[in-house]
Amino acid sequence: MDWIKDIILEHSALQALIVISLLSAIGLMLGRIRVWGVSLGVTFVFFVGILAGHLGISVDADMLNYAESFGLVLFVYALGLQVGPGFFSSFRTGGLRLNLLGAGVVLLGTLVAIGLCYLTPISMSDMVGILCGATTNTPALGAAQQALKQLGLDSSGAALGCAVTYPLGVVGVILALIVVRKLWIRSTDDNASSSESQDHTFIATYQVHNPGIIGKNLKEIAAHAGHRFVVSRLWRNGNVSIPTFDTELHEGDRLLVITNDKDAPSLTMLFGEQEQTDWNKEDIDWNA
Repeated sequence: MDWIKDIILEHSALQALIVISLLSAIGLMLGRIRVWGVSLGVTFVFFVGILAGHLGISVDADMLNYAESFGLVLFVYALGLQVGPGFFSSFRTGGLRLNLLGAGVVLLGTLVAIGLCYLTPISMSDMVGILCGATTNTPALGAAQQALKQLGLDSSGAALGCAVTYPLGVVGVILALIVVRKLWIRSTDDNASSSESQDHTFIATYQVHNPGIIGKNLKEIAAHAGHRFVVSRLWRNGNVSIPTFDTELHEGDRLLVITNDKDAPSLTMLFGEQEQTDWNKEDIDWNA
């Protein structure tokens, strides 16, 4: 059993890889547990890391710094891939207002943090970590730590401040949403949403063969279709992409469409042909 202890506790590149992978797997598994209908998801990985650090588990500092930087790069890159296709088109449908609201939240939080820094004995580096944790903004923490290092300042306080306030930031948002739901959402709204939810979500794949929609973009098609649907993916010439409102349909395009079971037959007439793949099974292979 000594070799297991050495793998977990003795600093090495292999030990860092095993510890980070193991803690991530445990966090993802525990994050799927629901309490009162609420689950923390991937955020639970952060809490598992805090517990592991409290128990004395550590990894090599250089490996930790590399994993932190590499993970941050992967995070922002994956986020860009997800939101990039519809980012600019969203400005025409309320995206500008949402971005201004987001910028206002960040600016207000920054002003509060600066004010508290002058009113309390907390240093600016610690306050930066507190701000990042309270807003659950891990990429901002990574950028702040790099800036502090470039200025020759200690960045450990920022990480500690984030670790202390991050759980409160997550739980606080959840509690705030619960309170808002209890205070401002009326029972009639719940009844309306429950009646809407009776339309079961239906996922289907269609091939474009209707000459009437070839060459038109999705915005034009949706405006005249008279049915509710969302085109999630588009297959064209062996490539998969996330379509936007401006995406034009071509002959033979394959579309992964999210709709409801009532509108699915009508969409067959709209697009041209529905494929036989059943995407609504619980054991569906999404990579097929």
